[in-house]
Amino acid sequence: MSDLLRERRAELGESLDTIAPKAVDPVSGVRVTRGRINRLERADKVTPPVYEELAALAAAYRLPVERVQDAAGAQFHGVDPLRSGTGEAVAYVRKLDSLPPDQRERLLSLIDTLVPPRLGDDD
Repeated sequence: MSDLLRERRAELGESLDTIAPKAVDPVSGVRVTRGRINRLERADKVTPPVYEELAALAAAYRLPVERVQDAAGAQFHGVDPLRSGTGEAVAYVRKLDSLPPDQRERLLSLIDTLVPPRLGDDD
């Protein structure tokens, strides 16, 4: 999570002073302070953020809350979410789960034509 926040803030061209006021959960109104963001980015000894803080960070860093949750889960709880360099794989899997079975099968067949399965891969 620390790397995600630090790198994303750099991409956005934001400072701690400019991003902190934006760190507000749009539903609960929970705010994340500049000091807490700084500690989270530095991976200082810090307690894991609660969902409302993750939602506030997602809003400030303009990221899907699921991506922030996955990063926090990995850093604080050792959860190993499905990963890709861009985080797109997680979004695709979540969308795939919402498709009816026949559409999932057609999509997977299409993917197999684009990227054939390797020997030993599970179906």
